[in-house]
Formats: sequence, C-alpha cells, structure tokens
Amino acid sequence: MADTRLDPKDFLGVDDGLSAEERDIRDAVREFARAELEPRIADWYETGNLPARDLAKDFGRLGVLGMHLTGYGCAGTSAVAYGVACRELEAVDSGLRSFVSVQGSLAMFAIHRWGSEEQKQRWLPAMATGEALGCFGLTEPDAGSDPASMRTRARRDGSDWILDGTKMWITNGTVADVAVVWARTDEGVRGFVVPTDTPGFTATEVTRKLSLRASLTAELVLDGVRLPADAVLPEVTGLRGPLSCLNEARYGILFGAVGAARTCYEAALEYTTTREQFGEPLAAYQLTQRKLADLVVEVNRAGLTALHLGRLKDAGTLHHNQVSFGKLANVRSALDVARTARSMLGANGISLEYPVMRHMTNLETVLTYEGTEEMHALSIGNAVTGIPAFRVS
Repeated sequence: MADTRLDPKDFLGVDDGLSAEERDIRDAVREFARAELEPRIADWYETGNLPARDLAKDFGRLGVLGMHLTGYGCAGTSAVAYGVACRELEAVDSGLRSFVSVQGSLAMFAIHRWGSEEQKQRWLPAMATGEALGCFGLTEPDAGSDPASMRTRARRDGSDWILDGTKMWITNGTVADVAVVWARTDEGVRGFVVPTDTPGFTATEVTRKLSLRASLTAELVLDGVRLPADAVLPEVTGLRGPLSCLNEARYGILFGAVGAARTCYEAALEYTTTREQFGEPLAAYQLTQRKLADLVVEVNRAGLTALHLGRLKDAGTLHHNQVSFGKLANVRSALDVARTARSMLGANGISLEYPVMRHMTNLETVLTYEGTEEMHALSIGNAVTGIPAFRVS
C-alpha cells in the first residue's frame, strides 16, 4: 500500500505553505475548473474553438481577471494567489490560463501600470468583469525575440496618431474590444490603447495550429489607424513598457506549468496503478516506478520554485532574471513530465480521452511564447556572468 502519511498529489506538501486565503482561492478555481472546464476542454481543443465571451464572463464572476491588480474592480490578491489560480487553470489546459494571462497580466496590467486615469476608468472595470476583452500586440511576423526590431510605426498627424503595421500570434485578437499595441515613434517605442472597432484595424484568426488549439490566435493589421492624442500610454517610453508586461505574464506561466505537469503526472499514476499487463499493474514494475519517481520530483520541484518566486514577488524583491529562471525551469520540467507520461500511457497516450498529449503539445507553445527557452537561458547567463550574449557581432 502507498504510504498514507504522504499525499501522492502533493508529495512535499507544497500547498501547506499557502495562507488560508490562498487555499480558498485555490479551491474555488479548482472546483470551477473541474466542474465547468475539464468536461469541455477536449472538444474545444479538437475543434480549435473557444467560447471566449461566455468564458470571459465566467472568469469575471470567478474574480480571476486582473485579480492581482488593485482598484478599478480588481481583487488585489497576493501574487501567490494569482499564481495558484494560474496553476489550477493550466491544470486543465494552457489555453485557458493564456486567456486569463493575456487579459490580466498583459492588456490590463499595461493599462493599470502605464495608462492614464481616464484609460483606467474606461477599460479596467469592464475588463475585470469580462464584459470587455483585451489583447496585447507586440510580436510581429519578423520580430519575436527581438522586439526592438519591430516595424509597426506610429506617426503624429496634428494632435492625432496614425498607426501602421502588423502584429502576429495575438491571443484573443479576434474577440478583443481593445488592443494594447506597441509601435515605434520618433521618441521611442510607445504603447497605444486601440479600440478594435477603429477604422483600419482588422484581426484575422490564425488557423491550422497543432498546439494551443483551445485558444483564439490572430494576426492584427493596422492600416492607417487614426487615434486621438490621449490613446497613447502616457507613463512609459521605450521597451521597458512591454517588457514589464511580459514579465507579469511569465510569472503566471511559471505557476501554470506546474498545473500542466501535475495533471500529466496524476494521469500517469492513475493509469499505471489500474492497468494490468502480465498479471500485474504497470506500477508494479521497476521501470514504471522509476518514471513515477522522476515525475514526482519534477512536479514538486517546480511547485517549490513557483511558490518561492511568488513569495519574493509579494515581498517586492523578485528580479526579472529570477522570473526567467522560473519560466525556463518549470516549463522545461513540465514538458519532460508530459513526454514521459505520454509514453507511460502507451497507445492511449495519444488519445484526447486522456489529457497528456494535449498538454504535451500545448507546452511546446508555452516553451516558445513570452520568451523562448534560449532567450531565458541567455538572460540567466547574463545575470551570472555580467556578459550579455544576446547579440554576437
């Protein structure tokens, strides 16, 4: 029999380190995710569709949209509570956590941190309830890891701004009411709050994806989009604006990846303890137990990393290079867990009746977006050596 003094689903008791409020939020999000999302996610993934508007209102009622922000209808929770919510959503699917991350940590955070009071009052309360959806336009077809090379341009025309350019891989772009778009100007990179019904703004869905299928992805085209002077985010100029938003999103990812890894491990544990081959459960064999032990180590190590970084964030001491550490380490661990778990399920591992391969393919995207594994490795390398290696002459 398993050792009843240990919880196989939280081997190191990581969640014992949560406060009562954080556990309550965990339980509320987990209950909603298992009751409302888990039964439907395979169909959404298979069809490449997502009922975004309905989900936005559900997430708004749950209180997870911009939950770590303060005021304007936002809950103002701890960073750890937000991270745990991301973990429980990504335990169902990375696309669902991405939905919440883009809304709260990219679009809402940009307005909350860098916007004017008028911009905050206009957009944040509606975005917190899910009545309004946002997207975040930074990545371009030819500018991913190197945002400084973006081609989207904003020029002045009297008191107005005119935006021209293309953004790519934009989550929620086809359903957004507002887009936070970053563009080059004569004074540096600036952010603009762009209502998506503005003439010249179009969003086209990106199809034929093999990963993150339960997520709406778009190409944005801005063709002579005219905006008033007060559309610009007034409190920041330069790349530190969009990079600060990406750091918020990466924080959610490093927690979310723990949820994906946990689900894959639990699926492997359930499968190998109930499926018999040669007269014994698969879990009775040494090779299987070694794999299960490896999964336990990776899931719990990632959980501890996330919780520690969350406490640093709540203390105001979290460095962006430490976020890079968490994103790199936890997503890599989650992908290793998913790949191993998939093999443990044999042929059933490729079926949507089980969650493992869906998570495995999703994590290939998570490994890439909000900074590739290579870029985060270089960020850590720069931090420990003091030598930047992002560009080689």
